[in-house]
Amino acid sequence: MDKGGTNILVGVDEKISYKEAFILGLQHVLAMDLYIVPIILASLLALDQSNTAFFIQMSFLAAGIATLIQTGFCMRYPIMQGPSYIPIAALAAIGSELGLRTMIGSLIPGAIILILLGFPLRFLAKIISKFIPPIVGGTVIIIVGISLMPVAMNNIFTAPGNLGNNAIIGLFSAALLITCMLIGTRFTGAGKVLRIASVIIALVGGTLFASTFGILDFSAVKKAAWFSLPKLFPFGTPIFELKSVLTMIFIYLVVLVETTGTWFAVSAVTGTEIPEKRLNSAAVGEGLGCLVGALFGGTPMTGYSTNAGIIAVTGVASRMAIMAGGVILILLGFIPKVMNIIACIPGVVINGIFGVVCVIIAMNGFRAIQNIELNERNMMVIGIPILFTLGANAFPKDVLYTLPSYANYILSSGMAVGALSTVILNIILPPVKSSLDSR
Repeated sequence: MDKGGTNILVGVDEKISYKEAFILGLQHVLAMDLYIVPIILASLLALDQSNTAFFIQMSFLAAGIATLIQTGFCMRYPIMQGPSYIPIAALAAIGSELGLRTMIGSLIPGAIILILLGFPLRFLAKIISKFIPPIVGGTVIIIVGISLMPVAMNNIFTAPGNLGNNAIIGLFSAALLITCMLIGTRFTGAGKVLRIASVIIALVGGTLFASTFGILDFSAVKKAAWFSLPKLFPFGTPIFELKSVLTMIFIYLVVLVETTGTWFAVSAVTGTEIPEKRLNSAAVGEGLGCLVGALFGGTPMTGYSTNAGIIAVTGVASRMAIMAGGVILILLGFIPKVMNIIACIPGVVINGIFGVVCVIIAMNGFRAIQNIELNERNMMVIGIPILFTLGANAFPKDVLYTLPSYANYILSSGMAVGALSTVILNIILPPVKSSLDSR
């Protein structure tokens, strides 16, 4: 079925069975790489093994709660929430210099501001309608896909083990996903089932294939406990330090530009418009998710664009699937042993699949701008941010660390650079009268 010019089989508000919701939700969870952000941040903060495991656990729990808040009650769109990559450098700097309590304290005021932007101020929709028209929204979606592609490739090339074997495993996993997608779009009945389950088939098939190379390691599963309760403010009472708070408020605004791209990506994939009321509700959901992340000692939560790609792959946009994914994440937050089993899926398998998902995200961005006239001005608004995104991704790390903190935070994320430059160029470049208007 073609819904709104897309290849969606099941719409946003359509019901599916609990069994289907569980399988589809599990696919979203498995493909999210949720543990990467807390692992990176924990290593930068020099946390020991037990605190690192707890940090990952709390991130899963916070992501699950944030997903249910955003998808079930606030925006009510199929958007999975997870730890954002953008604040990593800032949080590591604050936590290392001033301690974990100050790091957590820096997260709370910014989250409250996001909530206020959505309600009671109801101001976010006005900001987006003025500064993020379709040309900006579509370009941001393209940038999200393009900026994530090198992440997938680098994670394959730099993964432990033999480079050739890693490349073969990643290619096999990607090929398996593409095969399932193509068969699923060509045939009804069994083909539809194959398409819906394509991500989990690729993950399982890729993991089994990887096992023949001897790279599976379940040692972390043996050490993990079966059950563990979460704790509010596990690192102690938060400390609010002005400079840290102001830094994170700025970072939150950058994250908001990124997550707006995710909202537009989901809108493009599902063929649905996002009215002003939902945009304001989305700001509330984003803020509440970030607040939950801070309360449980995790990281700021944001909408994951990879899941928009998975929706396009499976053709199922039902909120029930995403909410099931949220429930699974919460359960994993209480059961570290099972969470560690998921974490044992080889990174090269996940990133082989992730690369295909990035392509789908970028292509949906091009779909969103296909009706925009490509005059010289619009080509600059679309093309230059893509150039800046690629430039930021290639920016030398040794130079990056010598820059002022704010420049470091922005330039460390190609996604943030591209999104901000799109908004700025659309404002400063004078509009060109459409050739359609002169007829």
